Amino acid sequence: MSEIIFDAAVTLNGYLADENHSLQWLFEVPGAHEPDPDLLPRNVGVHVEGASTYLWLLEHERFIENPHKWQDYYPGITTYVFTSRELPIPEGADVRLVNGPVAGLLPQIRGAAGEKNIWVLGGGELLGQFLDIDAIDTLALTVAPAALAGGAQLLPRNIGSDRLELAEARPAGPFARLVYRVRRAS
Repeated sequence: MSEIIFDAAVTLNGYLADENHSLQWLFEVPGAHEPDPDLLPRNVGVHVEGASTYLWLLEHERFIENPHKWQDYYPGITTYVFTSRELPIPEGADVRLVNGPVAGLLPQIRGAAGEKNIWVLGGGELLGQFLDIDAIDTLALTVAPAALAGGAQLLPRNIGSDRLELAEARPAGPFARLVYRVRRAS
């Protein structure tokens, strides 16, 4: 059976993006442009992300103008974007714009993934919804040597240490890699 993995880079003080929903802070860290492939989830069939993450990726990578790049980066991967807006989709990309609570859409997402893993990319509220329904198996963080004064929080929820079991902690270039197995709520 597939796993649902939240895997993202985060600042030392727990932000995924700055106040403008930008990840540019991450790409200012030496080595961030060529991430260690061992840091990325394997056997991924579905990406799940919020509108801000999706729009930043579209703009940063210029996917609308260069739709072939989408296929190069995400071959055979279905992307679910949680949004209440109509958003542009790169030509030929399997991007599904969805609206509503994660709980109601999870069967559809699991069906699209089949036996492959589901990678939740962000943001924090989306992660929170997955945690609320006990649907995250692994929480993986690549902690950057950077801090932001504000922005998008990693997780705007309380989650106790009784739910997180440390599976890995190691250096990864200038980053620290932390991986937790997530226990089901009691």
